[in-house]
Amino acid sequence: MAKKNELPTLIAALLFTVALLGGGAWFLINQFIGETGPLISSQREGEVDTGAGTTGSSLAVEGADGSSGQSILPGAASAAKQRGLDALARQDFQTAQAEFSAALQADQNDPESLIYLNNAQIGDAAAHTIAVVAPVGSALNASLEIMRGVAQAQTEINQGGATTPLKVLLLDDKGDPDTAAEVAESLVAEDSVLGVVGHYTSDATLAAAAVYEAGELPMISPTSTAVSISNAGDYIFRTVPSDRLAAATLARYMLNEINQRQAVVFFDSSSAYSRSVKSEFTTELLSNGGSVVADFDISEPGFSAGRALQTAKELGAEVIMLALTADTNDIALQIISVNQKELPMIGGDDMYNFKILDVGRANAQGLVVAVPWHILSYDQSRFVNESRRLWGGDVNWRTVMAYDAVSTLTAAIDQGATREDIATILAMPDFSASGATETVRFLPTGDRNQPSQLVEVVPGNRSGTGFDYVPVE
Repeated sequence: MAKKNELPTLIAALLFTVALLGGGAWFLINQFIGETGPLISSQREGEVDTGAGTTGSSLAVEGADGSSGQSILPGAASAAKQRGLDALARQDFQTAQAEFSAALQADQNDPESLIYLNNAQIGDAAAHTIAVVAPVGSALNASLEIMRGVAQAQTEINQGGATTPLKVLLLDDKGDPDTAAEVAESLVAEDSVLGVVGHYTSDATLAAAAVYEAGELPMISPTSTAVSISNAGDYIFRTVPSDRLAAATLARYMLNEINQRQAVVFFDSSSAYSRSVKSEFTTELLSNGGSVVADFDISEPGFSAGRALQTAKELGAEVIMLALTADTNDIALQIISVNQKELPMIGGDDMYNFKILDVGRANAQGLVVAVPWHILSYDQSRFVNESRRLWGGDVNWRTVMAYDAVSTLTAAIDQGATREDIATILAMPDFSASGATETVRFLPTGDRNQPSQLVEVVPGNRSGTGFDYVPVE
């Protein structure tokens, strides 16, 4: 298998999340375009069981198809769902199908039930098996968003008359790099698993990627954007564009659309994603005649949004760049509040979340964010219509990128008998697969060849907050 080119090849080739578990949250989220889909109403915060058990220091894969009798989601499952899990555990596939169908009638927004229903319909027949790893223990909403894309893709593949149906294993890495590496080790050792969709954060993906590469198991991340993943190896791909493309889009917007040259960057040095966005944006800005007059690490002790902004203004900052994560939303909102719309604000895809709208409100108006996909650009597409039918609400870019990851991995599996064959097919220059709304093609680095899209916070009624993200004209 030919080695991927270095990062210069990439340049040459292409010049909320927020935990809303309280009553009434679904009304707001159902109206919100893309930050988070409908929540599972029965779920509560608490200790998360992976549903997979443990073997020594690594997590076992057995039972990750739902046959452990346990949900990987926190809180008690509904009665029907639990009966479905129990039936699946004793291989009573007919009963499992009936119970999971009943569970979905009561709560259509639970993608795990749909995935396990699809698995029950396969029963003990021959199937292609993939694993999906989500950060259930640390980011429930994001996990549900990812699982909805997976469930929709699996449903369409299996109902579309595939010669060999698709079985999906669900595992939780808790968003933790060490746990992600352990999960990866278990998946590498499970011969039936032909590929992996995951992981969520760039830190978890980088930790797991080293294991997948060494074990020669193909992985496609739907959400990890750090540029360093481009060098992770021949078996590592992603359906989300890298931070390099998002940074280039933001830099061009700043320089050419709002005609500003000097920026201040806020970032979190503890996050690979945040460091990547900061670095790429700084490089793009400098390369095109702009400059970063100051950068502030919000993880440093004693950080003050007020003092940092005052210093930045004194140094001539004309634009605020928020290279922050959903985990640091509270600090991002402090910066947004202190700014009072004085300086234009731009940000990476983690600034696309419900909390920015709900808490930031008028102060967040005008914030421009680079995202891989936005529903208003594809409002009449087949995918969007089907997702609304399945989930009863709008989906966001994480759901779309997960759908694309499953569809792409399955397209390669249909052409390759082994893990090595699948990775080789994915890396072919002429390989392509049909995604939710766009064709998926990979650059030699394994990165998706697709630009980012800009959206802006404006007054609106779709989110229920009085403000929405809409595509920049």
